[in-house]
Amino acid sequence: MRAGPPCPAGTTFTGPGAPPLPAAGAFRPVRHVRGPPAAGSDPGTHSRGSAAPRRRGRQRGALFGGGRQRAARAGPAQARKEEALPAPPSREPRGTGCASGLGGARLGAGGCRGSALPARNMDVRSRNYLLMNRQALENDIKTSYIMDRMISDEVLTLQEEERVKQQNTRKERAAMLINIILTKDNNSYRSFYNALLHEGYKDLAALLQDGIPAVLSGNRKSSMDGMTSYVKTILCEGGVPQRPVVFVTRPKLVDAIKKKLYCLGSDPGWVTVYGMAGCGKTVLTAEALRDPQLLEDCFPGGVHWISVGKQDKAGLLIKLQNLCSRLEHDSTLSQRPPLNIEEAKDRLRLLMLRKYPRSLLVLDDIWDSWVLKAFDNQCQVLITSRDRSVTDAVAGNKYEVHVESGLAHEKGLEILSLFVNMKISELPEQANSLVRECKGSPLVISLIGALLRDFPSRWEYYLRQLQNKQFRRIRKSSSYDYEALDEAMSISVEQLDDNYKDYYKDLSILPKDVKVPTKVLCILWDMETEEVEDILQEFVNKSLLFCDRNGKSFHYYLHDLQLDFLTEKNRNQLQELHKNIVNQYKKYYKLNTPVLSQEDCMYWYNFLAYHMAGAKMQQELCDLMFSLDWIKAKTELVGPAHLIHEYVEYSSVLDQKV
Repeated sequence: MRAGPPCPAGTTFTGPGAPPLPAAGAFRPVRHVRGPPAAGSDPGTHSRGSAAPRRRGRQRGALFGGGRQRAARAGPAQARKEEALPAPPSREPRGTGCASGLGGARLGAGGCRGSALPARNMDVRSRNYLLMNRQALENDIKTSYIMDRMISDEVLTLQEEERVKQQNTRKERAAMLINIILTKDNNSYRSFYNALLHEGYKDLAALLQDGIPAVLSGNRKSSMDGMTSYVKTILCEGGVPQRPVVFVTRPKLVDAIKKKLYCLGSDPGWVTVYGMAGCGKTVLTAEALRDPQLLEDCFPGGVHWISVGKQDKAGLLIKLQNLCSRLEHDSTLSQRPPLNIEEAKDRLRLLMLRKYPRSLLVLDDIWDSWVLKAFDNQCQVLITSRDRSVTDAVAGNKYEVHVESGLAHEKGLEILSLFVNMKISELPEQANSLVRECKGSPLVISLIGALLRDFPSRWEYYLRQLQNKQFRRIRKSSSYDYEALDEAMSISVEQLDDNYKDYYKDLSILPKDVKVPTKVLCILWDMETEEVEDILQEFVNKSLLFCDRNGKSFHYYLHDLQLDFLTEKNRNQLQELHKNIVNQYKKYYKLNTPVLSQEDCMYWYNFLAYHMAGAKMQQELCDLMFSLDWIKAKTELVGPAHLIHEYVEYSSVLDQKV
C-alpha cells in the first residue's frame, strides 16, 4: 500500500486506521524549549523545557482519566468518527501571543517579536457560538489538559495559563479560559475545538462545530463571500423575512435605518421605523439588516425577529413563549414555557443578557404601547409601527425613522416592469397613469403589479378601478400582510378609540392636496386649540394624518389614498358632513367675514363655496357668490381668477337661482 501524505502537526485521529495512542507514561515531545530551569526549581513541575516528568503526568490523565470516560458516555450522535482540525497555521496572525518563525521563542501577551503581522479578531460567528454555549462549557470542562494543547499550539501564553489557575473553583477556571479565548483570534477557536475533541469532550465540541472559522486565503473576495453566507444564516435563523420576489432599492431610507441602529452603540434603546399602511416599513427594515458590517459592528450576537401584530394578552404570551423557545433551542436544560407575561419577560431578559449579548430584537408591526412593556428588558430593540408614539411607555434611548408615504414615479414604474417582466420602455401607455393613481404607495403598486402578472390585458380595467376608487376590486395576495388597500386602511381606523372615529370621519370632506390650519378644525368641532391638537396628534401618531409644522402654526393634511379611502367609505354621509362644517362656520362668523390676520382666513375664501356645493346648500351658495362684501374681499386676497373659476364650476346652481 502506498503511504499517504504526512499529517499536519497537531492533527488528531480517532477513527479506523488512526495511529495508536501512545502508551501511558510515553514521552511526548514539546515543540518549544524555554531553556534550562532556574536554579532551585523543580524541572518536573515548573519548566516546560523539561518535558518528560510533567508531561507524563498530564498524558496519563488525558488517556485514562475523566476525558476518556466522558468520551465513552457520549451519545449516538457523538459515536461517529470525529476528525480534528489541522493545527492552527503559524502564518495566520494571532490576537495575543505568537511565535517568531519556526521554533522561535514564545512571547507573552505583549505581542510578537520580529513579526509585523496585524492582529485579527475572531470571526463574529465563532465568537457567537462560544457565547451561546459558554454555560455548557463552564459546567463540564477541566482546563489543565485543554490549556496544555493550546499552549502547544501557540495560542495561549504561560501568563494566561497562570491567570486561569489562580481561580478558586473548576467552573471559575473554565470561565476565565473562555473569557481569554474570546479576546483572541480564529486560531484560538480552532485550537480549543481540537483540544475538546482530544480530551474526550466530543459532545461539547459538537456544539462548537458549526462555528469553526474557515481558513481564508489572502483573497478579500473570499472573506466577503464567507461573511455574506454567514449573514444569510444569521438572518434565516433569526426569522428575518426574505426579500420580496419583486424588490426595488430605496437606499436613502435603508441608510437612515442603519444610521439609527449605529446610534444605539452598545447601550439599550429603541429604534422606531414608522409610517402609514403599505409604505414598506418591514421590507426596508429587513434590507437594512442585510449589511454584514452592521451585524459585525453592532449585533454580533445575532438578530431575533418576531412579527407581533395586534394582540390581546393571551396572544402576546404565545408570542413570548415562542420567542423564548427559539432562543433556548440549544440549551442543555429544557424548561417549561413561561406561564404568564411577567415570567416570560424575566426569562427573555436573562436570555438576552446572558446568552445573546449585543443582539438585536426586532418587533414587527406593533400596535399598542402596552405590548412593548413586555420587551422592555434593557436590550436593543427595533420596532416597525404605524404609531409613532408607541415607545412613549418604555424607557431608554429612542430614535425614529419616518418612512415617506410615496415612491418616486420612476420607482413605481420599475416595480410594475418587474412584475410583468417587461422593460420600462416597453410598458403600455396606461402604466404612467396607473402609477400616478397609486399615489406612490408600494402596497397599491405591488397589488396592481401582481394582478397584471396574472391578467396582462387588464391595464385599462385596473386603471379605471383606481380612478373610480373601487378598492375592494383590487385584491391580490402579495408579500404584504394585506390583500387589498381597503383592508390595510380600515384596520388602522378601526384601531382608534370610538370617540376618535367620528372626528376622523369628519376629515372625509377635506379638499385634496390642501394643508388645513388648526383653526378650521377648532371651528368645525367647537373646541379649544389645545384640545384639537391633541386629537389630531393621535391621528398623526398612527400615520393616519400628516402634520406640517411651519413656525408656530400647525397645518394638517391626508395622503391622497387615505382621503380616497375615507371618501369611499363615507360616501353616503358626505352631504351631511359638508353641511355640518358650513353650519359651524356660520355659527362662528355669524354675519362677518374672515380677515387676513386670522390663520383660517385663506381656507374659507378658497373652500367655503366648495363645502356649500358639497352640502347642496343652493341658497347659501348663491347668497355667498353674489355678496359684494365677499367678492371684494376675495378679489383683494386671491385675485379674480379663482372667483371666475368658481362661477364656472357652480354655474349650473347659480343659473337656476338667477
